[in-house]
Amino acid sequence: MSAESTPESGIPDGTGPTAPGHRPKGHRRKPRDKRGKGLRIAAWTAAGIVVLGGTGAGYLYFKLNGNIDSVDIDQALGTDRPEKVDNGSENILVLGSDTRSGSNQDLGGGADDGSARSDTAMIVHVYKGHKKASVVSIPRDTLIDRPECTDTDGNTHDAASGVMFNSAYTTGGAACAVKTVESITDLRMDHYLEVDFSGFQKLIDDLGGVEITTTEDISDPDSHLNLKAGTHTLDGEQALGLVRTRHGVGDGSDLGRIQLQQAFIKALIAQVKDVGLFTSPKKLYDLADTATKTITTDSDLGSVNKLMTFANGLRGISPNDMTMVTMPVQYDPANANRVLPEEKKAEQVWKALKNDRAIPKSATEGTATGQAKDVVSAG
Repeated sequence: MSAESTPESGIPDGTGPTAPGHRPKGHRRKPRDKRGKGLRIAAWTAAGIVVLGGTGAGYLYFKLNGNIDSVDIDQALGTDRPEKVDNGSENILVLGSDTRSGSNQDLGGGADDGSARSDTAMIVHVYKGHKKASVVSIPRDTLIDRPECTDTDGNTHDAASGVMFNSAYTTGGAACAVKTVESITDLRMDHYLEVDFSGFQKLIDDLGGVEITTTEDISDPDSHLNLKAGTHTLDGEQALGLVRTRHGVGDGSDLGRIQLQQAFIKALIAQVKDVGLFTSPKKLYDLADTATKTITTDSDLGSVNKLMTFANGLRGISPNDMTMVTMPVQYDPANANRVLPEEKKAEQVWKALKNDRAIPKSATEGTATGQAKDVVSAG
């Protein structure tokens, strides 16, 4: 199943025999063209940003541009990578990182040991036409063989067998994480996007919170979360607690946490579409400022213009257009806190994505899952 692109009709130029505001009597007013309205909103938003900037949009552009951290993944990885598939699809590795220090420690990030860890990892596959996407979460506790990798500082790190997946990021940062994912999947990652946890909290606050509904109580002092069953508008701290909790609901596993993360992401996407950003230039700028401070990208996305172009290409994807699964795994018989890849089933997932097709249901049937499915949904 490929999501084909649908050509859009041209935008009317507004010309015609009747000038605006002077319609002949007896004629019904035609419905306003929504795309035309969108252009007007965008124009007013741009004007508002210029006013807010004081010294003009150029200053704001360079300020936002200066917020973005980027890493040259391609240079670090070299040519020994899976072949890029030219079928119109894209693969993006998205990591949620936790430095375990500073503001992240205050948010329940654990010991301040100076290390950096990827607590969340997702492969986002955007199908041809950018109308649909599949998201595959990789459990951080998966035991894998980590390949030799070179980090972006040029340091080489030895290969290791039977180590946790998130050790790749701890060992060699973004480049090693991408190298490991490509080694596991034989899929080339076209882009890399890393979200810092403390920035994630501020981003949710800038949005005005995210509304979700829980079917049962969730309580986890470690992640500063205490929710009764019902509908809630989560602030940034609560949202961060929800996507990080593993002991507050279900079986306390990383797989259950992934189910909560996927449900929250769908709720977040649904709300962003309705938040009315374009009616508030200040809100739009605050979000842009926070977002650009929160993320680290590959060098191909390392500017405001490139990020905007990339994001604009994804705007047609709604929560209903997203399939979210977890990489097929089974619990490790030797350690219930670890999982092992289900190689044959996982291969079905990677093959489907490589060929830009839907992930077959058989790929995830009978695999290990958490016990937090359907506990959280959009409010």
